[in-house]
Amino acid sequence: MTDTAFVEADEAADRIGLTQQLREAILNGEFAPHQRLIEADLSERYDESRASVRTALLNLTSEGLVERVPNRGARVRAISVDEAIEIVEVRIGLETLCARKAAENLTEPDAEQLRRLRSEIQSAVASGNLVEYARLNQDLDRRIRVLSHHTTATQLLERLRAQSARHQFRLAFHPGRASQSAPEHIAIIDAVLARDPDAAEAATRMHLEGIVEVLRGLD
Repeated sequence: MTDTAFVEADEAADRIGLTQQLREAILNGEFAPHQRLIEADLSERYDESRASVRTALLNLTSEGLVERVPNRGARVRAISVDEAIEIVEVRIGLETLCARKAAENLTEPDAEQLRRLRSEIQSAVASGNLVEYARLNQDLDRRIRVLSHHTTATQLLERLRAQSARHQFRLAFHPGRASQSAPEHIAIIDAVLARDPDAAEAATRMHLEGIVEVLRGLD
């Protein structure tokens, strides 16, 4: 590889890293919906070139997290409740597929990790630690995707979940939601541990349909 090629590869890696940093900042609420994302400010904040910032914003625009506004540049895209509902409806087909595959592919080391996660979810709910519970929910979703070994479904789900992340976090703190969703998550885990694809699919579908109903009740 030539020196020029090495430089180009390093620059490409930096852009990927910056895209990830901006994505996480948006998902964590560091940038609010409709907030302008000014290239000069981001360049200074992340110590990256304007070109790298511009590329990262284009990447996030393609993911649906950022939108370009004529004569105003880029801003954080706000996802409406209606759109969040549509996203969950699409997720139902993909996540039930992943749950089935996870149940079919489960190994004993994977099963041990799921049992540990099951216990952590129960502990978080029992102690009222909703922040930890929300994190564990994301961990479970990610674990099921990994266990499915379904690359296409995983890629689509990661993109969809990124777009609706704020609503997911809001749901975790919805009154009474944790006491309802925790048993649903446990049911998904138990079905996968039982290596029962039909039960895993049914439990996942019931959980996601419950999310749709809660979203419809949000302002």
